[in-house]
Amino acid sequence: MPNPTAAMLVIGDEILSGRTRDSNLHFLAGELARHGIDLKEARVVGDDHGAIVAAVNALRPAYDHVFTSGGIGPTHDDITADAIADAFGVPIAVREDARAILAAHYERAGLEFNAARQRMARIPEGARLIENPISAAPGFSLGNVHVMAGVPNIFQAMLASLLPTLTGGAPLLSQSLRVDRGEGEIAEAFGALAAQFPDLSFGSYPFVRNGAHGTNLVIRGTDAARLDAAMARLAALFPATG
Repeated sequence: MPNPTAAMLVIGDEILSGRTRDSNLHFLAGELARHGIDLKEARVVGDDHGAIVAAVNALRPAYDHVFTSGGIGPTHDDITADAIADAFGVPIAVREDARAILAAHYERAGLEFNAARQRMARIPEGARLIENPISAAPGFSLGNVHVMAGVPNIFQAMLASLLPTLTGGAPLLSQSLRVDRGEGEIAEAFGALAAQFPDLSFGSYPFVRNGAHGTNLVIRGTDAARLDAAMARLAALFPATG
């Protein structure tokens, strides 16, 4: 049975402007691979309500899961929750359980639970909360869309709360071989080997070190025995590798 599939939607003008370097996609990809969920697509949109709605509604019927990051904080440009509600056609309002979590957090911290902070308790109707052990403000899942913060350590903590609740498949395994030759020299033999293992994924990644060209050859799959067999054949094709 094939693994569940996923897409990621990264939200934020700061990503598209180059002000902030996104690390959440890289982290999510690794965690999903270990959990047996195949990440198939990623998109980046700005803080634009219509663009978020359109992207969510394009991705959610195409994949088993959609993960979002960014735009669920206390400021005026944090519009993700409203956009998700509109994408699903449901109302959004302050929810008492989310409000209670935030109120307790700010009371412990000795900070005012003001109107801006209360915005983070606005949750679309029918959503399930995602725990946030870092800053308390919860994410949420609505249907197959999982909405999380953009701050990397908070995103990672939310994902750790969410992943155990999702059914995964076989973890994605990988092995690699460094070949001190350029891609053009190895492409034909590498392609022929890939054709003999259609159930595995073959990738070549060139590099230049100290003026010399080389290629890292990577094979990925969920069947360890097949992966070992393919790697043995690969090593036989290119024995003079480091």
